[in-house]
Amino acid sequence: MKQSALRLVVGILTLSMLLTACGGQQAAGGGTIKIGGSLCLTGIQAPLDEPANRGAQLAVDYINSQGGVLGKKLEFINLDGKSDPVTVGNNGVQLVQEGVAAIVAPSDFDFGGPASREAQKAGIVGISPAASSPLYGSATLGDKQFTMSMWNTTMGAAAAEYAYNTKGYRSVYVVTDTFIDYTKSLSRYFIAAFKHLGGDVIFEDNYTQGDQDFSAQLARMKASAKKPDFVYISSYMPDLATIIRTIREAGLTYPVMGGDSYDDPGLFSALGTQYGSDVYFVTHSFIASGVTPDMDKFMQLYKAKYGKDVDTLWVATGWDVIMILAQAMKKAGTTDGAAMAKAMETTEFSLLTGKLKWSDAASGHTPDIEAPIVQLTGGKPTFIGWFRPAYLPPP
Repeated sequence: MKQSALRLVVGILTLSMLLTACGGQQAAGGGTIKIGGSLCLTGIQAPLDEPANRGAQLAVDYINSQGGVLGKKLEFINLDGKSDPVTVGNNGVQLVQEGVAAIVAPSDFDFGGPASREAQKAGIVGISPAASSPLYGSATLGDKQFTMSMWNTTMGAAAAEYAYNTKGYRSVYVVTDTFIDYTKSLSRYFIAAFKHLGGDVIFEDNYTQGDQDFSAQLARMKASAKKPDFVYISSYMPDLATIIRTIREAGLTYPVMGGDSYDDPGLFSALGTQYGSDVYFVTHSFIASGVTPDMDKFMQLYKAKYGKDVDTLWVATGWDVIMILAQAMKKAGTTDGAAMAKAMETTEFSLLTGKLKWSDAASGHTPDIEAPIVQLTGGKPTFIGWFRPAYLPPP
């Protein structure tokens, strides 16, 4: 009797260990497929991640209404990353323990990387909706890790080519927020692309998020002997609004250009009609009828669920992430991490954020995606069009 009991205990423990080891493929007997998230609903990262969380939940609802994936319903479990890399990583550990099939990480390498590292350790796919650093890929994070965003190589080059070829600008004054990798690398690739075209970078100045004082940089800008055709500012909210307002309040009317961090209703309202004109930025999509094939359906579903119109494109990034993961599971026929990653490498996805395909893991999971450019006039955004730069600076 004791030997039988012992064998039973050993059998249970062995089964438990096997199930734990199979974090990349959920057991077939469950009624749901869990997708985890460590998106930041509070703190400095929240303007990008909180809307993405809404979009992800909306996509899960829609997919489930259409029958789910692999005969099961999807469940999205998000733990607030609180704009803290340690918390984001700890959330990743907890989500793996809960048996998720994939992890959606924050839209930034510094904040999102820790969650993707935990996903990689567990053998499951990790994906960021909009982390644009070239560090966000298989070379740095592992063969099952992706970002849906264009890298800063594309974002910077698209702005440079639009400025040089379309607007006819030949000289620029660059301001770089040194707080995170995103802003530093975006400036670096923009500068490389602009110089490649023959553009003149008059001066490269620095700023640190949180200073809320742009007076020293403004003094240098005003004292510059050479006057730029435009100013490229690589920063993000809330200080981005302070920087642009300070420049405008000083009477400097240079056009301003930047990246996807500009795509924030908080910036639009902070600049308003007085300061929010002649501002251009490269982003991920534009929320308007007909911009991409599924945009109208998405806008209708969002209004039905949340009772209001889509307020920011970051909602679309969350929707797209879930759609990618669902399509990868269907194509792979499983939630196994390696099979899902291979499906993602071999599929061109048609998304709210444009057509996207990735290179294989050996090539870094480099995202190949179109870049929309948006103009701000009187605090209101207008879609200019899709751009694919001819030259990309090496990452």
